Amino acid sequence: MANSFALILVVLTLLTGAAWLFDKIKWAKKRKQAYADFQAQSEIELDDKTLAKMYPENPIIENARSLFPVIATVFILRSFIYEPFQIPSGSMMPTLLVGDFILVEKFSYGIKEPVWQNTLIPTGHPERGDVAVFKYPEDQRVDFIKRVVGLPGDRIVYKDKQLYIIAACEEAKCGDYKKLDMEFLGEQNFKHEANTVKVYSEVLGDVKHQLLINPLRGEPVQAYFQQKDVTTYAYEWVVPEGNYFVMGDNRDNSRDSRFWGFVPERNLVGKAVAKWISFEFDRGADSFLPSWVPSNVRFERIGSIK
Repeated sequence: MANSFALILVVLTLLTGAAWLFDKIKWAKKRKQAYADFQAQSEIELDDKTLAKMYPENPIIENARSLFPVIATVFILRSFIYEPFQIPSGSMMPTLLVGDFILVEKFSYGIKEPVWQNTLIPTGHPERGDVAVFKYPEDQRVDFIKRVVGLPGDRIVYKDKQLYIIAACEEAKCGDYKKLDMEFLGEQNFKHEANTVKVYSEVLGDVKHQLLINPLRGEPVQAYFQQKDVTTYAYEWVVPEGNYFVMGDNRDNSRDSRFWGFVPERNLVGKAVAKWISFEFDRGADSFLPSWVPSNVRFERIGSIK
């Protein structure tokens, strides 16, 4: 769906742009000459409205020419600078909640053409701790958002609800797994969680963020993604070159790299940088308003994403 919209936007930009260009180089000159001829033949001064009626412009061309600057601006902003997204699930709680509307910086991981996502100008790579939007590897039509945990060459272990990382290194110089420190912050209830969950803080790279652990949920190790080209434990992964390992901050309620594997670099859409608005959609069955109408605005959530 996301790629389809990008393709539609490209086509609209090209069509309206072509109408604008032909008008500039050909039709506008003919129109101007016709207006001049009518004015020369008239004994009174004709205003623009009268001249337009005497030499009417094709309404399709007129509308396309008028819409081109707007469509072109939207195309440039959405394709290469910032794109808005809505958070549809609770997999990134507490960092992102259902109803958060975010801005994704499209140029963080390279300037790409909008349809097939081929990199035109390399500008950077994901860093550990980034919140990234990407095309779901098992269905390119779907956009996912998760936190970058593993970089190319890293070894990742997630065992007993604890994350361990060996950063990419030469075989002879690799140390032991580094256990990421988790600081317990307390317990909390969330709308999309069936029971009380534990809130921790964790440091990934230079990013300190919060995460959720559900003590009543076990670890579905039997469902974890298993690599075929390397020998690892069921809870261990080695990130291939050109790929990334991502996880949701809601560790026990997120379908991420633990279950379906790695994110290829070409699938990256951009870095989530800010929440520009946040809505609650909490309406009872007796409400006369449809469920998609917001019930509240969470102004306190507006701001940068960490």
